[in-house]
Amino acid sequence: MLIIWIVIILALVTVAQLLRVSGIAKKLRNKKEEDISDADNNFNGILLLLFMFFFLGFTVYFLVKYGNGMLPQAASEHGLDIDRLFNINWIIVLAVFFLTNALLFGFAFKYRGNSKRKAYYFPHDTRLELLWTIVPAVVLTVIIILGLRTWNHVTGKPSEDAQIVEVYGQQFNWLVRYSGADNKLGFADYKLISTENPLGVATPESIDAALLNMSNSINDLDLALKADSSGLDVHSVEETYEMQSRLEKYIRIRERIAKMKAQYSNSDLTVADDDIVSKLELHLIKGQEYQFIFRSKDVLHSAYFPHFRAQMNCVPGMRTKFKFKPIISTAEMREIRGNEDFNYVLMCNKICGESHSNMKMIVVVDETQEEFDAWIAENTKLAIAKN
Repeated sequence: MLIIWIVIILALVTVAQLLRVSGIAKKLRNKKEEDISDADNNFNGILLLLFMFFFLGFTVYFLVKYGNGMLPQAASEHGLDIDRLFNINWIIVLAVFFLTNALLFGFAFKYRGNSKRKAYYFPHDTRLELLWTIVPAVVLTVIIILGLRTWNHVTGKPSEDAQIVEVYGQQFNWLVRYSGADNKLGFADYKLISTENPLGVATPESIDAALLNMSNSINDLDLALKADSSGLDVHSVEETYEMQSRLEKYIRIRERIAKMKAQYSNSDLTVADDDIVSKLELHLIKGQEYQFIFRSKDVLHSAYFPHFRAQMNCVPGMRTKFKFKPIISTAEMREIRGNEDFNYVLMCNKICGESHSNMKMIVVVDETQEEFDAWIAENTKLAIAKN
């Protein structure tokens, strides 16, 4: 690398010295700077032509060496469609790139300055105007139609066999909740979030615990405000106002939790009984379609699966979703890449805080349902969401 930098620096120094020598030579010949001879024009035209060959040649070299756009191999069904659309765009862009640059440098050489030739001037050409308006319009129309077809396929309604999985983002880790045997996720609400229930999954026990916790917080604040008003404890005006605001907020939350308890019967809440939560890995099954539901606890996160060509923002207070079907297992991808340590990854693609770069989770694509079931059975750190 050091040798390469030395060569580049020496080349720049050489060019600078040549330009300096050329300037001195002009002064010795008593030529003005604006006096350009045919020999100068010929020399500059040849340089432009040589630069074109080097420039386009290096472009071809890097396309051959890094021609996949530095993207990993697509491991999902819709990822193949996205890569196909990506490659179509590249073909169009590269065709225009090589054509326009060849014309640019070719015209600069062909129509270089010549004292024996007068330039032809024309202010307008309707045919050219139509050509460079209609052709780009047609090409863009094709790209947009193909893009809409791909987008509709990616974001369309999942099949009836799609398994539902929730991905929950928080600073600075991911939690995954599987929908269990009934393929239904239990209801969840941020008002039920606690240390024991980080996802806020609604069960009879979690609702009662949230009501009790909120009632205790209300009683503590009420006692503190009474002590302040009686003079037993003294707080600043700002502290008193802040406590009063919190008290009103907690009362509103308790009322909403009480309405939640009245709204859902125990049979509605038992849907969560077979939900399974993992904070270690996300396991998927090859060939199985998944409907992902995304939530966020705190700030905006973005669930990014680079190998599956999938990304979705996790927005606090909202549920976002997308689907995909993995088509290459982890074992197969390790063999393809020749790397036994390879793993798919789920990462956050939005800067969400100081430890944003650590917000990752390993994704494992199992070959069969049996492998997935074995992982569920053997992983003692998985827990039923109810507990």
